[in-house]
Amino acid sequence: MLIAGEWVESSSGERFERNSPAHDVLVGSYPLGTQADADAAIEAARKAFDSGEWAYMKGADRATCLRRVAQTIRDNVDALALVETLESGKPIAQARGEMEGAAGIWEYAATLAYHTYGDTYNTLGSDMLGFTLREPIGVVSMITPWNFPLLIISQKLPFALAAGCTAVIKPSELTPGTTLMLGRMIGEAGIPAGVVNIVTGYGDPVGARLSAHPAVDMCSFTGSTNVGKMIVDASKGNLKKVSLELGGKNPQIVFADSDLEAALDAVVFGVYFNMGECCNSGSRLLVQRDIADDFIKKIVERSRTVPVGDPLDEKTKVGAIVNQMQFDKILAMVESGRNAGATLELGGQVLKSPNGRYIEPTVFSGVTPDMEIAKEEIFGPVLSVLTFDAAEEAIEIANSTLYGLSAGVWTRDIDTAFHVSRRIRAGTIWVNTFMDGYPELPFGGYGESGLGRELGRSALEEFTELKTMQLHLGERTNWWHRP
Repeated sequence: MLIAGEWVESSSGERFERNSPAHDVLVGSYPLGTQADADAAIEAARKAFDSGEWAYMKGADRATCLRRVAQTIRDNVDALALVETLESGKPIAQARGEMEGAAGIWEYAATLAYHTYGDTYNTLGSDMLGFTLREPIGVVSMITPWNFPLLIISQKLPFALAAGCTAVIKPSELTPGTTLMLGRMIGEAGIPAGVVNIVTGYGDPVGARLSAHPAVDMCSFTGSTNVGKMIVDASKGNLKKVSLELGGKNPQIVFADSDLEAALDAVVFGVYFNMGECCNSGSRLLVQRDIADDFIKKIVERSRTVPVGDPLDEKTKVGAIVNQMQFDKILAMVESGRNAGATLELGGQVLKSPNGRYIEPTVFSGVTPDMEIAKEEIFGPVLSVLTFDAAEEAIEIANSTLYGLSAGVWTRDIDTAFHVSRRIRAGTIWVNTFMDGYPELPFGGYGESGLGRELGRSALEEFTELKTMQLHLGERTNWWHRP
């Protein structure tokens, strides 16, 4: 683990292991962090922040460090992608693209290190000048999930560093490898010791301590909605700021007038990308009734051809499910769909393999909004197809879950595109595309999909406090002598 610039074992001396979900072989061994380790990491981050070396460093110098990290990620794409594939089960070609994407985020965040600024107020009278400052919020704990390990820490850490914060990171115990590799890159980039600390282990005790510790000023978490609520509860001890990127049940809405071939490709990609283990997964398809039968038939035909198998194979599009718990959950949701009366058009079975855990691409039709598979996040390669007649019905169905992360709208009619996009309560709306991402654009959700935003210019402000300053000019009238 990385604490105060040193690579250390757990204070207990214990370790835990990670087996590849695709190959059932040992691929990682890591220190089993304790509460004492979390405390030590927080203390190191606190000391590094309070010293001011990083917090008051010139923005240009912080930017130089962030760009060095970006370049080192690019120089090590293959090694990072291999570790991520072995630990998560995702396809190697996809992992390679994610490493490149992460480097791009670090490069973008570096530009924001130049732009931490406030406003001036010159309208307060001739004897008063007001201005606001953006200052780093302090020590930030970051708890990340297993589905996109390097990409998600890269949606948090470089923005916090650009603002001048220090950090303590707990990666998922399923996929800590690339986060620890990033820790070495951060040291090589010239970022001072203690600014970034990494503690490996389980949510209890490490994650719980990072959420509750009074010396932590902010907690940034990506994961399930239930755990997000627990973090909010744990944060109340010192009213630390909380940023949450949580679950989603994201609809793709396909109107009859859309480019159906483009929509078909996006629907299949949207539900099977990363084995469906993605908060942005397009796991709900809302298709206009006039074209539903034919479109569902084409989805089934296309889904049959999706390559599922060994994630180290460059041709694989759907790899292994991350662990047994998630595997069992997906199969239970498939059974729930059957029991609720939905029609299983394809899949729903375990894909036989000598090693690992694989599930066939699965499609349900005849789904209604009240069914569990229409409302709850499955986090697997399972598509639920619902039908609608008019735009207002599609909007109502789209908004019928507790989530509000993202949605896709497919139509050639500009009025329909804007009307539906404005009415759907979600943080990101894609029109005639799906799951594109850019570091410049903010990302986050409505409702139980989270709090705050990552990425984009506003992400820097998430890691700052706003300070107001007032400067009196000239002689000040004594209070005793005012009329």
